[in-house]
Amino acid sequence: GASLVGNRLIVAYLGDARSEAELRELDGRLVSTIPLPSIGTAAGFGGSGGDPETFYTFSSFAVPPSVYRYNTATGKAELFFQPKVAFDPADYVTDQVFYTSKDGTRIPMYIVKRKDTPAGAPTILYGYGGFNISQTPTFAPTRLAWLEQGGVLAVANLRGGGEYGKEWHDAGRLARKQNVFDDFIAAGDYLIANNISAKGKLAIEGRSNGGLLIGAVVNQRPDLFAAGHAAVGVMDMVRFDRFTAGRYWVDDYGYPNKEADFKMQMTYSPYHNIKSGVEYPAVIVSTADTDDRVVPGHSFKYISALQAAETGNKPKIIRIESRAGHGSGKPTDKVIDEYSDIYAFLAKWTGLTLTE
Repeated sequence: GASLVGNRLIVAYLGDARSEAELRELDGRLVSTIPLPSIGTAAGFGGSGGDPETFYTFSSFAVPPSVYRYNTATGKAELFFQPKVAFDPADYVTDQVFYTSKDGTRIPMYIVKRKDTPAGAPTILYGYGGFNISQTPTFAPTRLAWLEQGGVLAVANLRGGGEYGKEWHDAGRLARKQNVFDDFIAAGDYLIANNISAKGKLAIEGRSNGGLLIGAVVNQRPDLFAAGHAAVGVMDMVRFDRFTAGRYWVDDYGYPNKEADFKMQMTYSPYHNIKSGVEYPAVIVSTADTDDRVVPGHSFKYISALQAAETGNKPKIIRIESRAGHGSGKPTDKVIDEYSDIYAFLAKWTGLTLTE
């Protein structure tokens, strides 16, 4: 995006899944880059031609949304407002690494941890990979709870998202959907091979389309993960278009009533590819009884099939929230209860010791 502030342009970009901003003259000549505090996500930069200053927000995994004032005449940025939090953001570090997927594609991934967290720590790997949605650094108190306990958070920028434009999105949808799963599996392999996590200490998490991701990769590589959380996931890939908003997802998933698409969907549909006789990780599925985006029937069918199969002794359970939906607008008390349950489950099966 671009905006006119004072007599100059502010141009904002997404570069390697993080925010970048530049100050330019009206003819396009670069004046300077706008200094952002660290790896993160910035938004705003609005203004008018007669006002030389603008305001923007900045946040990251351990930095709550903070407001900065920026003067286009002097190029000076200063902190205007930052919420008070019960931890020091300076105690945490965010690194960005790049790893190689199955077909050689270079994939970015964020790794977040407290500075004193040792190597080989229990880790949650999060992914989405769909619908042109970019996974940029964002602040979430639930994730901070995990990091404060000594866990590591990894967020992989999978194909199917919008991190690198239309080609990146196209590379992870329809007949190329398997690339998303390959990218995520390669992320897990990278975390263990580089001693960021360790065998038996890696949990995975995804929501909605990301819940589909978790179900698919647990079927494809059950040996890689210690635990998984599939939240409000699309689990039945041959009936998703028959309920509520599902008919709008065919641009990413294809049409189940078309033979070629049906055959492709059946290769990864979580509900249809559960392997009996194979040792699975511990799995917790979460949904809500009035989710009208991804109907809870997806989660009900998936967990029922998983429990009916012979998948080892680790638990496969479902958490069903009452009087709730897909997640947006959920009251704080419900969020606290939900993630207390879920992250305690992941901690149990990755060996993370919890303290009050």
